[in-house]
Amino acid sequence: MTNRTRVVFLFYIKRTKLLKNGEAPIYLTIKVDKVRAELAIMKSINPDLWSVEKNGATGTTKEANDINSYLNHIRLQVNNHLAALRDEGREITARGIKNSFLGINPDEKRIVEIFADHNKNVKLLVGKDFAPATLERYETTLLHIQRYIQDKYHADDLPLTRLDREFITGFEMFLKTNRSCSHNTTMKYIKNFKKIVRICFGNGWIKLDPFVNIKLPLRKVDKGFLSEEEIRAISTKQFSCERLQHVADVFLFGCYTGFAYSDLKGLTPANLVRTEDGQIWIHAKRLKTDNDCHVPLLPVAKKIVEKYSNHPYCKKNNVLLPVTTNQKLNAYLKEIADLCGITKNISTHMARHTFATTVTLNNDIPIESVSKMLGHSSIKMTQVYAKLLDKKVGKDMRKLQDKFEPEKPKINFEINLN
Repeated sequence: MTNRTRVVFLFYIKRTKLLKNGEAPIYLTIKVDKVRAELAIMKSINPDLWSVEKNGATGTTKEANDINSYLNHIRLQVNNHLAALRDEGREITARGIKNSFLGINPDEKRIVEIFADHNKNVKLLVGKDFAPATLERYETTLLHIQRYIQDKYHADDLPLTRLDREFITGFEMFLKTNRSCSHNTTMKYIKNFKKIVRICFGNGWIKLDPFVNIKLPLRKVDKGFLSEEEIRAISTKQFSCERLQHVADVFLFGCYTGFAYSDLKGLTPANLVRTEDGQIWIHAKRLKTDNDCHVPLLPVAKKIVEKYSNHPYCKKNNVLLPVTTNQKLNAYLKEIADLCGITKNISTHMARHTFATTVTLNNDIPIESVSKMLGHSSIKMTQVYAKLLDKKVGKDMRKLQDKFEPEKPKINFEINLN
């Protein structure tokens, strides 16, 4: 005689996730042997009215009676699904009972499941076809999708049949309100999800592409850059705090080389290459795009490297510079800006913009060369950084002054010899 699977249904409330009206959502735990599944039943209650012993509402008020009646209805429905699974000879699992109650076909493809499988494949190809940052973006997008489905649909996953325009517009609203994402960040997450939807459409798993006629425009954002005077203010400032001096040097190195934070953090002495003419270059690959970056070291950047060549942190970790976390760098840069009288909102990525604009383009370095040093795959990407200063415009226009200057009137001198 085989042992019968032990199934337990238990209602409970989440006191840590109170709704705006102060009520706690009610959940059903489905326990099969030692495995559990959680199910939101779309009902809430005043926490003071909930009885753990009774596994329901306490009291005889109309509200308590209505809630207990609803719980009995849910319990009956779940039991009916359990009985149907047994009649069909299906394996009894907590997730199986939950899926049956929610009307989810176990053989039907689901959104989160497909997204997770996609990310597993990307992870296997990191370092070959994908950069680590690409995997990180997909993982973050998946996390937002999971939270969105839980928040709006009260489920862990949804069948592909639920993918429609309403799902996408709802996801956009969720990112902007619930997750406080900016417009451009929201668009990037949706574009990541769009790739997953296109895979589903291409494989014939969905009949219609829900992204048809949905545009995902990015808004132009002026990320700013430092002027020559502002760079000089930081480089000539003597910081009494060693921590701030390290951050200032790392930021200045980014201004003179154009490397982003993630690339700066990974630079090692092996990235330094001396050419036949004696010039020292940095040869590295961008983590974001895996494109090659070859940048000759300017004298000021070379001095910074030499300054930290024997630094304990650099020697221990075999890196060129003592780069801390991006969050700490950005926080310390705010202090540095205040001490140097700079009113701009300085960040680590501003160093890259400063290299592209102030250090190179505004000193007549061709945009093709700048694009190569930044590791861009096209000049169009570099044009985002190509914000010309008035100084450069004035310098260029002075070349035309002689050409378009009006002729001066000729003065005739008459000499009377009589």
